[in-house]
Amino acid sequence: MQKRSLGRTGLSISPVVFGGNVFGWTADEKTSFDLLDAFFDAGYNAIDTADVYSSWVDGHVGGESEEIIGKWLKRGHVARDKAVIVTKVGFDSQGRKTGLSAKWIAEAAEASLKRLGTDYIDLYLAHKPDEEVPIEETLEAFARLKQQGKVRAIGCSNYEAGQLQASLDAAASNNLPRYDVVQPEYNLYTRDRFEGPLADLCMREDVGVISYYALAAGFLTGKYRSLKDTEGAARSYRVGNYLDDKGLRILAALDQVAAETGTSPATVAIAWVAARPGITAPIASATSLRQLESLIAAGKLQLSEAQMARLTEAGA
Repeated sequence: MQKRSLGRTGLSISPVVFGGNVFGWTADEKTSFDLLDAFFDAGYNAIDTADVYSSWVDGHVGGESEEIIGKWLKRGHVARDKAVIVTKVGFDSQGRKTGLSAKWIAEAAEASLKRLGTDYIDLYLAHKPDEEVPIEETLEAFARLKQQGKVRAIGCSNYEAGQLQASLDAAASNNLPRYDVVQPEYNLYTRDRFEGPLADLCMREDVGVISYYALAAGFLTGKYRSLKDTEGAARSYRVGNYLDDKGLRILAALDQVAAETGTSPATVAIAWVAARPGITAPIASATSLRQLESLIAAGKLQLSEAQMARLTEAGA
């Protein structure tokens, strides 16, 4: 499979990244192992997680996803140097303030390394901006982790263009490593959080982009066509937001292109993101081997210019 260079990190990743937020939540340990085995067997190589996954589940505290990935790595189905592990730090959970202070980053990195059962993280991201901590302090903490060999590359998630630019300026002014990757929300429905100034900045500065919510919390799979369809869904609180004229227009376009390509709406939706300017690879999740087929197919699907244009217009 053709890998893609991830900005200036020196890392190369597959055209789709597995979203590990489901591990320990909607996918139990055995299912998670089966999904990861099949994903890597198909030629893919990157997993996205965070230290906060899945603290929203009753009885969980965060780190459950990392623990499952660590147990999977220990099984040895895939050599450690063949897996690109992305994790994140700094998202407050369960009323606990964490943030991006140097002290917390150092502690959180050690905890993530222990849960993952590895001595290095390929890509470590600031999960969201922390206005209470100077960006220089955060970058210095990341710099120490890189110097210690505990982190190969750094980036940020949920940063707007101005925030990313400020971080790049701070890195340049203080001779510190910069954020070489950004992780924004981006899909056929939600486009304004990446397209425009942020996309332009990333392409101009060669910042890699791993976008999340490629399937809009499952809406773009096509299985939710009415509010009734969302009843009992794990993400029903989000899916309902897409059930409007725009959302239904997008689903109609996905149905058409899926029929033309002999694939599924989910495959087409992910492939559209993967083919967009500035995107290195989208993140998508699966909780069954059947769902995983859509992710695997997406990395191999080449949409025509006409199909890309039809989808883009539907989500405008």
